[in-house]
Amino acid sequence: MHANQHNAAAPPPGEAPTPPGLSPWLAVASVGIGAFALVTSEFLPVGLLPAMAADLGITKGQAGLMITTPGVVAAFAAVLVTVGSGRLDRRIVLLALTALLVLSNLIVALAPSFGWILAGRALLGVGVGGFWAIGTAVGPRLVSPAHAARAMAMIFAGVSLGTVAGVPAGALIGELVGWRVAFGSASAIAVLVLLGQAFLLPALPPTQAIRLRQLPAILGIRKARLGLIATALLFVGQFAAYTYISPFLAQVADMPATVISALLLAYGVTGFVGNMLGGWAVGKSERGALIATSLVLGLAALAMPLFGANQIAATVLVGIWGLAFGAMPISVQTWMYKAAPDLMEGSSALFVATAQVGLASGALVGGMAVDHLGVGSAMVVGGLFALGCTAVIWTFGRDRVAALKVVAMR
Repeated sequence: MHANQHNAAAPPPGEAPTPPGLSPWLAVASVGIGAFALVTSEFLPVGLLPAMAADLGITKGQAGLMITTPGVVAAFAAVLVTVGSGRLDRRIVLLALTALLVLSNLIVALAPSFGWILAGRALLGVGVGGFWAIGTAVGPRLVSPAHAARAMAMIFAGVSLGTVAGVPAGALIGELVGWRVAFGSASAIAVLVLLGQAFLLPALPPTQAIRLRQLPAILGIRKARLGLIATALLFVGQFAAYTYISPFLAQVADMPATVISALLLAYGVTGFVGNMLGGWAVGKSERGALIATSLVLGLAALAMPLFGANQIAATVLVGIWGLAFGAMPISVQTWMYKAAPDLMEGSSALFVATAQVGLASGALVGGMAVDHLGVGSAMVVGGLFALGCTAVIWTFGRDRVAALKVVAMR
């Protein structure tokens, strides 16, 4: 969810220039590790889902609510935290959001019932939505403008690392010593992040206060509307299927839990490669990158029920799927940036809100399919939504201005 990737804002007038040396980069690193802790926490139930469902005596579809709940809350939090924090120092806002992360994982680790788990996950949603809307805009302000891009890359390395290592590590800890220890470990990491940010982050007065009235202006831009539709379809598709990848591999491919943990790690590694490929592809054509990403993701998910009973085929498909997932955030993010470059903070809040609604809806729709039609149906539902994104961008995504110029030249 690479929000505000291009929002390399210079320090506001009157703010002291960033001092040279190591401390600004340590501050950036503390935000990047915060991003890692958030991504790990948000997707932790994916690797632990079968064990948690069995332990709590709930269906796998109901367990999917652990992904849906923070997604729904984060969708509102992305907009409300951005607007509501107004003139608050961004350092204070970030520390509060990281403290919520500590509390959320602790509640889940100690939860006496599934209701308490969902309450803890709802708190996480506030942290996730707020972080993506505010935290990612902070990176460029911690260093000199010349180093803004490198600061953003460091923060998004935390996101990629959370996807690559966090989910499979959580699954492995859950397998060895139980899912409660996995959430407890995530809470402990968040405590270290909080201490690091408290010591390393400087005061960060806001450069601008976002107003709600900016958001309808973005919705008035055709390319931005298309981008939000594509984001919704792609995130619903991804999380309808990905949320239930562990039970699918256990039931259909008949893989033991340790092999599934290794395969989730492979998924993350190919995702890291996909992230770099996506960055190269959007430089050539954001429309082409978005079409390719959604097409590969959709076809990989659809192929899982057809060939997934074969362990080698399932392994290959998971790797291909990971490539597409890695390229997904940068593809939709770049599309949104090109659609409204002058309204980046408001555009980012809308993008994060749409992505989180898609994530939550996908986990919910996939869970309903799993409980009524079997675990393979989640892959089919996810694949069809992703291909819906391909169809929308292929049909409506041509740049009108470019088309008009060609006509005029004739």
